[in-house]
Amino acid sequence: MSKRPRLLLLPGLISDRIVWRATIDLLSPMMPVAVGDLTSQDSITAMAEDMLARHDGPLHVAGHSMGGRVALEMLRLAPDRVLRLALLNTGINPKKEGEEEKRQAMIDFAHAHGMTALAARWLPPMLAPGREQDPAIMALLTAMVERSTPEIHERQMRALLARPDGREAAAAITCPLLLVVGRQDAWSPVAQHEEIAAAATGTRAKLVVVEDAGHFAPVEQPGAVADALAAWAL
Repeated sequence: MSKRPRLLLLPGLISDRIVWRATIDLLSPMMPVAVGDLTSQDSITAMAEDMLARHDGPLHVAGHSMGGRVALEMLRLAPDRVLRLALLNTGINPKKEGEEEKRQAMIDFAHAHGMTALAARWLPPMLAPGREQDPAIMALLTAMVERSTPEIHERQMRALLARPDGREAAAAITCPLLLVVGRQDAWSPVAQHEEIAAAATGTRAKLVVVEDAGHFAPVEQPGAVADALAAWAL
């Protein structure tokens, strides 16, 4: 009898399992669920290799933001083990012009002012307009950022700056592919996910646009995202 697939959830930049809380609650009674730790590796490829080494057997992999890039790299490295792929609020393009300077400014800010100040600066533009006024969401995400460190933030930012070009990997996808994006995601907009779907010529991608949600769709609209992942994973 073949081993039952495990659902592996990968968080994004300075994020942790709290992003996936609703998905864990919904799916853990139905299938094995694990959350990857992407805080110690220094490249997207190293993150993918480490996740494949730590989580054996067949996998259904869902990645949010940076985690989506790691999920795609896992599929590229081990297409026989990643049976389903979900990419949330993410992208496949290489580094953009001017991106290094913007990320370096955020790295310097975190080292100079700390993670609480970084959360106050970084989180509001990541949310749908008006969500930054929601005290519950802001408290949840601020505490998440505060659990990280400037060193982890810098390591992950540099991994993103050196990220692989995911367009060729996207074209090689043959497994079931789910794309999830918040309608108001200004960082990884709907059009960017439509481009991923168009690039994934080897499969039929399902695109779910989550209303009233920005870049942190799994936190802003947890039920809608969890339901989409359940329909994909089970």
